[in-house]
Amino acid sequence: MANKPVKIVETVLRDGHQSIAATRMRIVDMLPVLEKIDNAGYHAVEAWGGATFDSCLRFLHEDPWQRLRLLKKNLPHTPIQMLLRGQNVLGYTNLADDVVSEFVKRSVDNGVSIIRIFDALNDTRNLETAMRATKEAGGHAQGCIVYTISPYHKDENFVQLGKELVQMGADSICIKDMAGLLRPYDAYNLVKALKAEINVPIDLHTHFTSGMGDMTYLKAIEAGVDIVDTALSPFACSTSQPCTESLVATLQGTEYDTGIDLPLLHDLADYFKGVKKDLVDDFNLNTNIPIDPKVLTFQIPGGMLSNLLNQMKEMGVADKYPQLLEEMPRVRAELGYPPLVTPTSQILGTMAVLNVALGRYKMIPREVKDLVLGKYGRTPAPIDPEVKRLAIGNAEPITCRPADLIEPQLEKFRARLAEDGYPNASMEDLLSYISFPEVAKAFFGHNR
Repeated sequence: MANKPVKIVETVLRDGHQSIAATRMRIVDMLPVLEKIDNAGYHAVEAWGGATFDSCLRFLHEDPWQRLRLLKKNLPHTPIQMLLRGQNVLGYTNLADDVVSEFVKRSVDNGVSIIRIFDALNDTRNLETAMRATKEAGGHAQGCIVYTISPYHKDENFVQLGKELVQMGADSICIKDMAGLLRPYDAYNLVKALKAEINVPIDLHTHFTSGMGDMTYLKAIEAGVDIVDTALSPFACSTSQPCTESLVATLQGTEYDTGIDLPLLHDLADYFKGVKKDLVDDFNLNTNIPIDPKVLTFQIPGGMLSNLLNQMKEMGVADKYPQLLEEMPRVRAELGYPPLVTPTSQILGTMAVLNVALGRYKMIPREVKDLVLGKYGRTPAPIDPEVKRLAIGNAEPITCRPADLIEPQLEKFRARLAEDGYPNASMEDLLSYISFPEVAKAFFGHNR
């Protein structure tokens, strides 16, 4: 029996608590067990990027860069992985190339080894700068295939995207299934198709939202996937990743045995049970999020559904929630079938809420107009001509790489930060400010 050990990326320090505990885990919650995590035998620990950066500054009064340095110091043997939104970096709008390059460079300098880079539209032009900067900084560039379901998303499209990413220099490929839509046998077929054409490791990232995560991983493993993302049990399942301990136990004694120390994982899980209880108490969180197989019909990630319902309550139209569930797929089709992940999930969700509350396309937000104008990149399918007319009239959408239209920003923001009272800010503080100006300024006011 040939050994094909599966590698594990542990997400408890990033996506695990982002998905279940509103990204509220603090560095003090992490420090006591980092040595144990470092000794567990993980391929990598996902511990930075995504919403953690914003949450550190906005809610936890922590410097995200200092958090990264502390993580690196205490995880000397295990690569730290981060999630980067391509040209958006960690925010919601495209930034200039000089900012993207500098952010990547500083991330690697401060302790990141693997950068998982994705674009909400799977437009590889939005990944070019971040991929190149990662390679130049000596990091591992992981290119993403954002997985979704539509008439325009077939295995051959995903394989073509994977080949493009490898040509761009991707050291590995991640199938990023942010809504838990990837069914087990579809995962088997997709991994097989990618393996036949691509010669770099393939990592599968799913969410348990639909209740299929474990089965999806098992079929992907049988198809030859190299790496899967899991979370320790207190922060696993529901809208997070499948459970680390369960998968490690499942594969023990097989050709896929991870070699990870299971008793050590049980110790870690006991510790994180206490952390979860503290977070619930300290931040008044509801962490009991049920799985929802209906996500396969709506294709709306669970966290997004609750946000949309809150928007509707604020507008006094919560009773129209059933119409929203019908409107969302319609809007998605009309706007070119973008995958529902930050920032497209927020853009389409807001449009659907406004359509249900005020009438279809009576009020069109700027972000929707920018999407139609091509400022976020190419949509997978053509945009409905009538919706296009309502959004931008006779204006012609751009056809170039969106970031080509953005002037360099570093020095402009440095001058602005100096005006705000911080003339000697470090490059890391400047990057925090560019990413979240008002939030960073408030943080500096308390901590600088």
